[in-house]
Amino acid sequence: MRHRNSRHRLGIKPAHERMFKRNLVTSLLLYEQVRTTKRRAQVVAPMVDRLITTAKSAAPHNAIRAINRVVTDKNASRKIMEVYVKRFASVSSGLTRMVPVGARVGDGASLVDLMLVEGTPVTVEPKPAKKAAEPKKPRSSVKK
Repeated sequence: MRHRNSRHRLGIKPAHERMFKRNLVTSLLLYEQVRTTKRRAQVVAPMVDRLITTAKSAAPHNAIRAINRVVTDKNASRKIMEVYVKRFASVSSGLTRMVPVGARVGDGASLVDLMLVEGTPVTVEPKPAKKAAEPKKPRSSVKK
């Protein structure tokens, strides 16, 4: 029986579910918008909110460790620390939004666009480019 069990389930094996959630969270953080089913969005949205809130409140070292437990890409974890922490500095909750899109053609599943809300715009300064090495001089070929 399901008494007082409020956790959303995806109906897949636990290891697959864990990696599925991690991949969906990473995609949302990288691209800021993901189209998925409503149930999957309901599972992932609190995870993203929790990650960004942890990154804002914890010490940077501990925040990075907590982020890397969930996020599968270094660029996504870097983006949380450099962009999202500044963008959502004044927002305490409600960092994601679900916009209904309609039904999927194949099976009729309800689709939503899961996206991060617009916060304060942040500009990230690009890192200075490394100096390119000077091209090597071609060897003079000597034929015998």
